[in-house]
Amino acid sequence: MSSSIILIVIFLYFFGLFIISSLTTGNNDNQTFFSANKESPWYLVAFGMVGASLSGITFISVPGDVGSSQFTYFQVVLGYLFGYFVVALLLLPIYYKLKLTSIYEYLKVRFGVVSHKTGAFFFFLSRITGASFRLYLVAIVLQQFVFNELKVPFEITVIISVILIWIYTFRGGIKTIVWTDTLQTSFMLISVVLSIYLINQSLNWTFLDFINSNELKTYSNILVTESLMEKNHLFKSFIGGMFITICMTGLDQDMMQKNLTCKSLKEAQKNMIVFSIVLVIVTFIFLLLGALLFIYSEKLNIIIPNLNGSINSDLLFPQIALNSGLGNIIGITFLLGLIAAAYSSADSALTSLTTSYCVDVIDIKNKSKDYQIKIRKRAHIIMSIILVIVIIIFKNYLNTSVIDGLLVLAGYTYGPLLGLFAFGIFTDYQIKDKYVWIVTIFSVLIVALLANLDPSYLGGYKIGYELLPINGLITFLGLILIRRK
Repeated sequence: MSSSIILIVIFLYFFGLFIISSLTTGNNDNQTFFSANKESPWYLVAFGMVGASLSGITFISVPGDVGSSQFTYFQVVLGYLFGYFVVALLLLPIYYKLKLTSIYEYLKVRFGVVSHKTGAFFFFLSRITGASFRLYLVAIVLQQFVFNELKVPFEITVIISVILIWIYTFRGGIKTIVWTDTLQTSFMLISVVLSIYLINQSLNWTFLDFINSNELKTYSNILVTESLMEKNHLFKSFIGGMFITICMTGLDQDMMQKNLTCKSLKEAQKNMIVFSIVLVIVTFIFLLLGALLFIYSEKLNIIIPNLNGSINSDLLFPQIALNSGLGNIIGITFLLGLIAAAYSSADSALTSLTTSYCVDVIDIKNKSKDYQIKIRKRAHIIMSIILVIVIIIFKNYLNTSVIDGLLVLAGYTYGPLLGLFAFGIFTDYQIKDKYVWIVTIFSVLIVALLANLDPSYLGGYKIGYELLPINGLITFLGLILIRRK
């Protein structure tokens, strides 16, 4: 597929987003930017959140991981489902009762200013790295298959990507995001379904032929139950997935900001439950796509591309879609799905980072209205620059599957948030607020030591995604030490 066709597709896609942005900007005030005036239809938020939750990581890295992990990631997804119900029934009522703009304001109400700032800090760390992971994926694909041919440096590719996001979000904020996410989710789902259909067609298979094939059976193992020592054992994956959802959705300003734009708590809960069920189904379809990609590559002897000198299975889907001779339809379909997947999460991340900075860090509510808008716009630019810098760092140092890297990182950055919110919700204690940051830092350091221990020191036990609840538990225990009546 030629680079000129790819550039035309990208241009038309963003032109459509800019039109949506111009129609949804509203009054260009902070109420619109931060909360969409509490007018978002729940079903629109639910559908858009599917794309934001899946992101470019699910679109590329989940299918790419099937070659080494088969369908075992689905064990984590089942944990996600249970976690979403916890978010809907436990956390959303608290946020709506307190009428929060940023969910970390809860920590200020419950414990004090230092807890509030500490929670915001760990969100910043989590969301900046998470959004950078997602944008990094789309940037390396565009670089590998478009901009290398045009002699454009990777750094310029990243800068252009972030500038495009900034342009269509800097005025309408979350109100624009709710609508653009709907479009982006549609493109993503159409892309994955069409890709499965077209690849099967090229193999002279129907979908039923694929499902019943012996080739699929070599990739479709879901459950790992032989030994609890294994990193991806069912129980550990389920528990890890549940807490990943509770933290990366329920304790994450990015995901909660969309839920808080619904008209009422009941509608927000309805949104969360419907969205969680749809997400599980869609993720399984992505795993099926992953198996099909590896089957197709084996049959046609397609080599998995290299990145930084090593094989990177994350690039298998783009390699097949753009360079395997399947035609422009699958190439265009893939591009629309990839861009939609990447930007549906990155744009909301940029908006939520701006919101958290304005509300949690500089307390924008106490400033004049004109100054509030000026500060918000300045913060939006600063967050964009930070994203660019972190993505460029990833390009030079990341040497693992992006989906695995993201979930491991979550164990470090979301654990303190889990401990703080759990202590606030499940105990009546106050704490010595000024010591909170010390407890959270020590918790991260202890978890880092545990994660890097040789399994032989733990009797052969390999720590997996349960790293996150362990981190939360250590933080919780640390808060007990600084409690007061």
